[in-house]
Amino acid sequence: MPAFAQDKVKLSVNGSVRARAETIGGQFRPNSPDSDSFVSFRTVLAAKADIGAFTFGGEVVDARGYGENEKSSVRTNEINDLEPVQAYIAVRPTKGAQLTVGKFAMDIGASRLVGRTDFPNGVPTYLGAKFELQDKNKNQLYLFWTRPFTALPDTPADIYDNKVQLDRATENIEFFGGNAMLAKLFSKTSVEAYGFRLIEHDRSTHPTRNRRLITFGTRLRRAPAKGAIDYEVEAALQRGLARATAAVSDVRDLKVHAGFVHAELGRTFAGKWAPRVAALFDYASGETANPNTYTRFDTLYGARRADFGPLSLYGALGRANIVSPGVRFEARPSKRLDLMASVRGAWLASSIDAFSSTGVTDKTGRSGKFGGVQFELRGRRWLVPQKLRFELGAAYLAKGEFLQDAPNAPRTGDTKFVHGDLTFSF
Repeated sequence: MPAFAQDKVKLSVNGSVRARAETIGGQFRPNSPDSDSFVSFRTVLAAKADIGAFTFGGEVVDARGYGENEKSSVRTNEINDLEPVQAYIAVRPTKGAQLTVGKFAMDIGASRLVGRTDFPNGVPTYLGAKFELQDKNKNQLYLFWTRPFTALPDTPADIYDNKVQLDRATENIEFFGGNAMLAKLFSKTSVEAYGFRLIEHDRSTHPTRNRRLITFGTRLRRAPAKGAIDYEVEAALQRGLARATAAVSDVRDLKVHAGFVHAELGRTFAGKWAPRVAALFDYASGETANPNTYTRFDTLYGARRADFGPLSLYGALGRANIVSPGVRFEARPSKRLDLMASVRGAWLASSIDAFSSTGVTDKTGRSGKFGGVQFELRGRRWLVPQKLRFELGAAYLAKGEFLQDAPNAPRTGDTKFVHGDLTFSF
């Protein structure tokens, strides 16, 4: 929707409505239905008013879902009714600088540790302040201090009933840090460096693992361009203290030694379709047998759809206990249509820890390390340019020995997942 200007006041309103249908068969999660189907509707309405150097902004997301089975894996990432996800005031003291205070979403760097992506219906939000600075060369600095919100309701019964309950700012978690980027380190390559601190304490009603984590990392990237090679490498280390479980009786602090790596090397070819082929590699540490350390990587508030495939009823792979090489193909046959196909293998970094995001575990380590091979297809087409878009996607997980033989692995065959989205934007 176009903005309206009157004197020094500029008002803009925009939003979207998305309907999604999805189904999964050959479930990989323990204690979940062998197959499940789900229909969800997400409505987004955002508005902001620019008054001189100030901006007043707000956003409401209404995410509702229906038709899921009893004991479905659907949670608040997909159902979160009538939630004001943003309500903030921003001020621009100088050109290129902005200070924001209130409730807001964040997307930092490649979104792997702090991100807001479009696939989930829900939105991670934070209460606090953030400062953004960008110069004429597009070098950037991002600093923040927040208390993350806990999505509510948090019981399966209330979630399935689409109960309206406002999210709560977590009094027992502080999350702060910063990210700095040089836009052109050399030859069209940007470099980022970041550090994030998470401090968590038990609440009387919600025991936690008392995470006190420091995560620091760096990222090199050359963006894709026609007829050129592109690349990206991101690596992070995680240190600090945490407890093995959230049990009240668990009061022993363990030293955290964890990390992750993402590497990507691609080439975009000349031609009408601008096809791009990329080799991928992801590693994230898992828990080992050392009783004095905690080594499973914590992805904090990161997004994983871009690297690991669709979420919601699917979401088998994530940034923990995984070693995963792969190949991705992308093409844009027209301005309205884009296509993507990928295949990646997945192994456990540690054979005694839960495999990635599946919840499947063998504490003895006797079920091997091969999780399986994931195939993914996706097509998106604008039916009406910038107004109405249709997306169709599918994933197939050919289960390896671990997902077949681990003690709590469901005997359901390979996993099949399909989703279709229709989104109207205004």
